Formats: sequence, structure tokens, C-alpha cells
Amino acid sequence: MKMERGSRYIHGLWREEQGSSIVLIGLMLMGLLAACALIIDGGTLFAERSHLQKAANAAALSGAQELTGQSQTVTAIVQKILQEHQEAGSLKSTGIELGKSIRVSLAKPVPLHFAKLLGWDEVTVEAEAAAQILPMGSGTGVAPLGIDDSIALEYGKAYKLKVDQTQSVSGVFGILALGGNGANTYEYNLMHGYSNEVDIGDIIDTQTGNIAGNTRDAVQYRINADPYPPADLSHRDSPRILLVPTYKPYNFTTNQMKQIQVTGFAYFYITDPMSSKDTAISGIFIKRTGKGTAKPGAIDKGAYAIRLIE
Repeated sequence: MKMERGSRYIHGLWREEQGSSIVLIGLMLMGLLAACALIIDGGTLFAERSHLQKAANAAALSGAQELTGQSQTVTAIVQKILQEHQEAGSLKSTGIELGKSIRVSLAKPVPLHFAKLLGWDEVTVEAEAAAQILPMGSGTGVAPLGIDDSIALEYGKAYKLKVDQTQSVSGVFGILALGGNGANTYEYNLMHGYSNEVDIGDIIDTQTGNIAGNTRDAVQYRINADPYPPADLSHRDSPRILLVPTYKPYNFTTNQMKQIQVTGFAYFYITDPMSSKDTAISGIFIKRTGKGTAKPGAIDKGAYAIRLIE
């Protein structure tokens, strides 16, 4: 009898252990599934979130390029960039403040795989990016021409940038010796833009001498290189567009301004070729974003740099 009871007791213990093992194995399987869901589905969510953020950044930066224009143009650019990233359907909202900033918000449902076994079918990932435009404080490819920053520019109005000495004394317009003096250096910089960076606060020598002929050749070179119809301002790579430093007089003698100090930048569109007697470049000032850097203290003369703020 004692042996029988002992046998039943041992058998009961074995059954309890077997039941506990099944529960333990079940818990282990649940933990394994959770780990798989975390690794595989988590990796998928991370990849989708990264791609969505890149699309939002690209859309905000590209849209910001058109903040000096119309809202419809900004919206069209945002949609185009999102289509290129295959995220057009993820657009949640677009906030536009012309002349200031743009915010792009995206949201996208991502289906899950292993997590479905735990009751989750999909997760919505979101991304947001904002960009703003600020007055340009440094730039490359600038033209060797200067504009006194005391002049209130009217965008779209016809101007003539003087390249002789008839008005540079009064500080209206003047020519700059970027990279050194000499007519050939000046002509090359006017054709192609100065290769080094120019910053606000830089002190630059003015150029002297008769360079009207070099100016005519450089202007004609830019006009000939432009593949777009005249007066078409929609193309950022148009060779007719000059990035021009604005300045305040720095070293002024009795009848000549020796040096200027850069205070900002402006964009000037060349409208007409120069005749053999011209000593001025005809064109209009335009508002435009470009490849440059925003810096505190830069004055607003229509040239803007883009900065991603979120």
C-alpha cells in the first residue's frame, strides 16, 4: 500500500512538471515570437521611417526654393519630389508661408508580419520636415560687381549696373577686384563667377581702369550660353543670373572708393546684350534662393539661402 501511494505521488509530481514545462515552453515561444516581431517588424518600421523622413526633407528643401514665388508653384514642387520618392500618397499636410518657411508632414501605414501573431496588423509611421529661407550671408560664384546697400532695390524694375567710373564715386554701382586686379581676372570672374566663397564682413578692393570691353565680352558670353528664352526667369541655372554682393563703403578717398565691406547679396538678371558703346549692364533685380549660407547680420536684398530647421 505504501509503495502504491508513493508511486501515485511520484506520478503526480511528474504530471505537474510536465504541465509546467508545457507552460514554460509556451511562454518561451511567445517570447521568441515577440523577439522576432521586434527584430523583423521593427527593422521594417525603422527603414520605412527613414525613407519617409528623407522624402519629407527633400520635399521641404525643394519647396523652399520657390518660397519667393507663388504657393501653387511650391505645392507643385512638393508633390513632384514626393512622387519621385514614391511617397505622394503619404502627404498629410503642407504649411506654406511665402517668403518665410514651409512645413511638410507625411504619414504612412506599414503592414506588419510577425507582429500579426500578437494582434498588430499595421503601424502608422510619420515624418515631418520644415525649411526656411533667410538672407544669404555667404556665397560662391559671385560676380565682380558691387551694389551699395543703401539703395532700395525694386524687383523687376530695369537697372543699369555701371562698369566705368562715372557713378562708382558716389557709391551707386562699382566693380570689384575679386581674386586680384586686372582686366582678365575681372572678365573671367564675370563670365564664370568667383570660385572662392565671399562672406558678409569681407573687405574687398575695388577695380580700376577701363574694363568696358571685357564686360561686353563676358555679358555676351553669358547670353550666348543661356539655352532658355530671354526673360524666362524660371530656370535656376540660367547663365544670365548674376549673384552680386551688396556693400557699404569701407575705404573712401577724395575721388575714389578704394575698398568695400560686404553686407549681403542680390540676384541680377541680364536682360540685354551690351552695344559697342555701352558702359553698363542692363537687367533687373529678382528675388531668388540659391546655393549659399544664411548668416546673422546679412541684409535682405533678395538673395536667400535655405536652411532645414526640423
